Formats: sequence, C-alpha cells, structure tokens
Amino acid sequence: MKSNLTLSTLIIFLIGISISIKAQNTTKTNWNFNGIVGLNISQTSFTNWSQGGENSFVYSFFANFAANYSAGNIKVANSLKLTFGKSKLGKEPYRVNDNELFLQDVFTYNVGFKVEPYVSNIFKTILADGYDYGVTPAKKIASFFDPAYISQSAGFAYERKSFKSRLGLGIQETVTNNFTVYSDDPATPEIEKLKVEAGIESVTETKLELAKNFIYKGYYRFFGRFKEISNWDVRMDNTFSAKINEFMNVNLNVLIIYKKIESPKTQVKEALQLGFSYALF
Repeated sequence: MKSNLTLSTLIIFLIGISISIKAQNTTKTNWNFNGIVGLNISQTSFTNWSQGGENSFVYSFFANFAANYSAGNIKVANSLKLTFGKSKLGKEPYRVNDNELFLQDVFTYNVGFKVEPYVSNIFKTILADGYDYGVTPAKKIASFFDPAYISQSAGFAYERKSFKSRLGLGIQETVTNNFTVYSDDPATPEIEKLKVEAGIESVTETKLELAKNFIYKGYYRFFGRFKEISNWDVRMDNTFSAKINEFMNVNLNVLIIYKKIESPKTQVKEALQLGFSYALF
C-alpha cells in the first residue's frame, strides 16, 4: 500500500513536470521561477569566563523554490520548502532542531467569478531522522517518509495581490513504516501503516511589505476531519525578514503546530537568527 501511494505521489509530480515542459516549449514567458538558499547561524563562545555559561552553536539551512505558471484562465503554483538545522550546547552532541520537506502544488481555473475552483496537493515529511531528546538516551521517533503526510483537496480559492486563501474538501493520508503510532488505529487488532482521513481544508497565505526591506510572510493551514470534527490539525508559519544588504538579513520565524497524533499540546518553535541568503534564479 505504501508503495502504491508513493507511486501515486510520484505520478502527480511527474505530471506536473510534463505540464511544465510542455508549457515552456509553448511560451516560456508564462513561467516565473524563484529559488533562494540560505544559512542562519547563532554562536556563543566563552574562554576563562568567570560569570558562567556554555559554548553554543546553532545553524539552520533553508531552501525555498517556486515555479508558477499563468496563461489564460489557468494558474499553477508549485512551491518547495526545505529546512535542516542542528544545535550544540557545551559538550553535548549536536541535536537536530530543524528538519522538514514541504511541497505544495495548486491548480486554479478562472471562471470569471471572485472565487476560482482549485485542486491542490501537499506533501510533508522530514529530511533526516528525528529524535525525542527529552529522554536518555535520545529516542528515534521519525525518519524520512516515516511518517509522511499527503493531502489533496478541491474547492474554491480567493486571491489578491498580497493575500490568497482557499477552502475545500480534502483527503489526508498518513504513511508510515516503522513508526506506526502516527497511523495505527488502536481500536483494531491489525497494525495499520496507512491512515486515510476525509475532512475540510483551509489554507491562507500572505506576503506583506511592512516597511522598506522588511517583509512578513505567513502560511496558515487548518484540516478538520469529518470523523472527529473537533480535532483540527493546525500549522501557522510566520516569518519576519529584515534585509541588511544583498546577501544578509535578520530572520524571525515563529512556527505553531497542533497535531494531536504527534503531541496533545501545541508545539511552538521560535528562532531569531542572522541569515545569509542567495537568489539562485
């Protein structure tokens, strides 16, 4: 089953590539590509320091890619976000503190109304092994594609210059291999490695220039399953970026996640870092 789902995701991705190539051969100007890679760092060092403290070093690599197509009534928006980082405190070994692959594809068709019908696909997993550092020794709790979250939805979208939102009916698949705690139904004797849930999906994206060289980007996704409508998955990704020069910026990221199967409590990650970024295209 996992192989079939992986193949289905690959087919969807290859169809997108095929459409991209065909569109490029027809009219290259209809495509807009963006690619930015960067490195955020934070470091503290002490030598003969009588007031206490430990050396620390934190780094986080990120890459954001986008391929957007617009021609006639058709719009296709593809985005890929990669993040990976580690931290080290004193003599402790490095710990993974940033670890995600997030892919989103959205197809919309302009029918002449203020809202447009759309179909979308979202794929999310981690790049490297994930650990629970709250126990000793650290316990491995996830790996690449284990779990993987894949969702498809269809509905209506509304878009303006710095704001776009969509609401539709969706299906969310949770795929696992070894870490079946994310997919297994404890009410059944079998161990399920695939969980499929139907529900409502809402996604809103914003990009605002708050001041010169100061930008805010927000991504908010909510998924409520029909089987348990009071249990909603929440992802609120907020990034403030202040550009210093062509290659340097200061970034404040606040990521809020609520996913009951992962943790009964709201997860919050906040990072304020000096960053180096470079636009590939």
